[in-house]
Amino acid sequence: MGSSLAGRILYKIMKKILFLTGTRADFGKLKPLMRAVEDAQELECHIFITGMHTLNKYGKTELEVKKEFTENTFVFYNQHLGEPMEVVLANTIKGLSRYIHENKPDLLVVHGDRVEALAGAIAGSVNNVLVCHVEGGERSGTIDELIRHSVSKLSHLHMVANEEAKTRLLQMGEDESSVFVIGSPDIDIMKSKSLPSLGEVKSRYEIPFEQYGILLYHPVTTALDTIYQDTQILCEALKKSNKKFVVIFPNNDEGSQVILDCYEQFKGDDNFKVFPSIKFERFLTLLKNAQVIIGNSSAGIREAPAYAVPTINMGSRQNSRYLHNTIINCDFDLDKITNELSSLFDMPATNVVEASDYFGSGNSAQQFIEVLLSKNLWELSPQKLFIDRVEA
Repeated sequence: MGSSLAGRILYKIMKKILFLTGTRADFGKLKPLMRAVEDAQELECHIFITGMHTLNKYGKTELEVKKEFTENTFVFYNQHLGEPMEVVLANTIKGLSRYIHENKPDLLVVHGDRVEALAGAIAGSVNNVLVCHVEGGERSGTIDELIRHSVSKLSHLHMVANEEAKTRLLQMGEDESSVFVIGSPDIDIMKSKSLPSLGEVKSRYEIPFEQYGILLYHPVTTALDTIYQDTQILCEALKKSNKKFVVIFPNNDEGSQVILDCYEQFKGDDNFKVFPSIKFERFLTLLKNAQVIIGNSSAGIREAPAYAVPTINMGSRQNSRYLHNTIINCDFDLDKITNELSSLFDMPATNVVEASDYFGSGNSAQQFIEVLLSKNLWELSPQKLFIDRVEA
């Protein structure tokens, strides 16, 4: 199958496209692709909802998914609070495999590096269902690196954000004709004109701040021995800065409760507003207007640079990621963190930094659909072959 996006055809039998979403973050990224599939007459959009979406503690965002997509959704409860990652993996494989047997999707779309994506790739590939991996081929710290590349090797089709990601997949033995550079789908939303206004978002969440930063900090599963100390230093630095912050709960990986326990010190402090979850479009509006985002979320590496918003990146979670000139890597040192915060909050409005387009230009959904509507895609065999590439 050539990498050309040509060859659109009409299908006598509608193709069933199943998206797997396990978190507020991957739903935000997959949503433009879901909408595009929903709008295509030749395709049928189905959504398997699981993971953090189902947990009350994190805002039970399954309700948001079902509100936006009212047809062909299925909720699977794959975990109780505190269950180990490997148990969540096993539960998800079991539930998704049953769904696949009953509903027989033609293509399963998974995103990124979460354990649910790995479960999807395993369940799809062993059932001879074509698996499409969105945003593979990237690098980072912690166990995400292992999961992401494992998902790619279990996938038949790759939608990557840039040429560097494509090159890595080719190094891993993937067929070049199966790798498409479409950019990051969330850029489609970021560049759209339909985002809510800052006033609307502040009113909805009762955020009174004029200037504010965003704290989004996740556990690093390979560095749990320092998570309490690191989080305490981070929280102390934010309090010491005397600036305003919107704080969003971490993901539910092992160690997340330690972070949440540390966040208890923000209760009753008027400088902090803490939320279990914020809808992706509203989060983008907050991010676009923030003075800084601090923590270790990929939002500081991907979305913030696209808005030219400064990032203070803490720790090893985003190791080996792309570094735009808006990103500052910082150690867990109280004085260093407070100094960086002071300089960024006090930065003159005339100090304009160019936004990054490294992760796409805002037309990912269109390119995704062109691939799905190409005749050659549906001639792909579920039997993959490793492509040897020997340097001369």
